[in-house]
Parts: sequence; C-alpha cells; structure tokens
Amino acid sequence: MQILSIDTEYVRPRMDASHLLIAAGRAAFVDTGTYFSVPHLLAALADTGLSTEAVDYIFLTHIHLDHAGGVGRLADALPRAAVVVHPRGAPHLADPSKLIAATKAVYGDRVFERLYGQLAPVAASRLIAAEDGRSFALGSERLEFIHTPGHALHHGCYVDRAGGAAFTGDTFGISYRELDTAAGEFIFPTTTPTQFDPVQLHASIDRVLATEPRLLYLTHYGPVRATPRLGADLHADIDAFVAIARAAAGQPERAGAIARGLWAHLSRRLDVHGFRGGEVQRHAVLDDDVRLNAAGLDAWLARAA
Repeated sequence: MQILSIDTEYVRPRMDASHLLIAAGRAAFVDTGTYFSVPHLLAALADTGLSTEAVDYIFLTHIHLDHAGGVGRLADALPRAAVVVHPRGAPHLADPSKLIAATKAVYGDRVFERLYGQLAPVAASRLIAAEDGRSFALGSERLEFIHTPGHALHHGCYVDRAGGAAFTGDTFGISYRELDTAAGEFIFPTTTPTQFDPVQLHASIDRVLATEPRLLYLTHYGPVRATPRLGADLHADIDAFVAIARAAAGQPERAGAIARGLWAHLSRRLDVHGFRGGEVQRHAVLDDDVRLNAAGLDAWLARAA
C-alpha cells in the first residue's frame, strides 16, 4: 500500500496531516483536516493520477474538527466515497450543529471561523458507523477499525496488519518533526477537552501496540517508528500529566496552573531528549497543545470531583 502524508495547513506547517492510502488503483483518506484543507487533499489526489471516482472511503479517527472538519466538503467532491466513523460520531456528522456549538465553546466564534470556516453535513446514506473490529477492503488490502477511547469516547484507529501500519489519530499522541533529535522522535499525549480518560488511554495505547505495527501514522504529525520507547514515553507522560493536574486541583485559576506544570514537564523532557531549541522555538511548537491539554485535564478533574 502506498501512503502519502498531506499537510492540511491547519494553524502552521507540519502540525496536522491527512493520509492518502492507495492500493491497486483504489484510494482512501484517513482524516481530512478542516474545511480549508480540502483543496490540498484534492490536489494531492490529482498528483497521483487518480480521479475522484477512485476514492472508496474517507476514514475518520474521530470527529474533532482538526481531524474531520473538512469531511462534508470532501465527501461532496468524492462521489463514491463512504465516510467511516465511530458510532458515537456518526450522528454529529449528519447534523453537525452540536459539534459546532461544542467547538465554539472551546475556541469562541471568531477563532472558530478563522480555523474551521464551515462544517458541511454528510448525508446519512453515506455514513458507516463502524463497530469495533470491522474490516474494510481497499483494493487488495484490508484495514481494521478498532475502538480506542481515552482521548475521546468516539475515537478509533485503522490498522493494516499485513502492511504493519496503524493510523492512530490522537490515540498515540503527538510527535512534531521539529522536535526530533539524534535520540529519535519526541512524543507526548494529547488530553484535549472534553473526554480525556487516563485509564482508557493507557489501554488504547497498549491495544494499538498489540497489533504489532512497524509504523504509526499520527495526525500530528506523520509517520513515526513503533518503538517500545515511544509507548513507554506516552504511558509515563499520561501518569505525569495526571499528577500535575491533581497537584493543581486546589489552586485558583486551575487550568493556568496545570498549563505551567505541563510546560515545565515537557521542557525538561526536551532537554533530556537532546533538543537544543530555546524557549521561543519551544513555545512556538508547544503552546497550543499545552493550553488545550491543560483545558482537557481541568475538565477531567471537574468530572472526577
């Protein structure tokens, strides 16, 4: 199977990827980026020489808008493509009003319009609400959809067992290429609002690794090698993030205290990883994720109270 990582140009370069899968002349996208990302995806498809009629599926790992905001617009351009999503996510693609409202509650109206633009609905007849373990044929290849809650209750990953690849959305964390060093990839979890659950996320990471992939295709950003060290780093960070949140539980402006703790923790990890970039570069790469992770941890504390 040929796999192409496409920069969706969400927020900044190499922050958010869609993956184009090609097998025996048939194609599929995994995640779409936002409404604004769709022209980039269609251009990448055209560059392969395949037509829009060759795309059989749009596979969504989950419906957060940096992953699925462009699905309605992309589906309109791909007449044969079915949209595959977790059963919890499917109703929100057919009627995205609640999804739009929830995203605006996190970002505000103006930021929503700047980052996401519009969210076009998907016709219910084109949606496949995929149960755990369902398999999909793409040309001569097969992908299995496994449910992987922890980042979100409606999250799933797509596994090509024969090819040794897994498309992990946000389950297997975030790994930006700017932070790679001679020690390899730097990785950390994403705990963004509103459904972070540490127990489920630990289990989902182990479930992905149990499929024995050689490469993990992250939405943020691109392929990383499936090394034991990356899994260990994610597990350790989940526990560290939870400890940081609990330590901030009684403080005023709790989310701010969590964010400061996350920043200090990740900066120490970067030092150990051999990253030589200074604070300006670190803030440029990490600030958005630190803020959103802190908000998700804050929401988790509120639910646990």
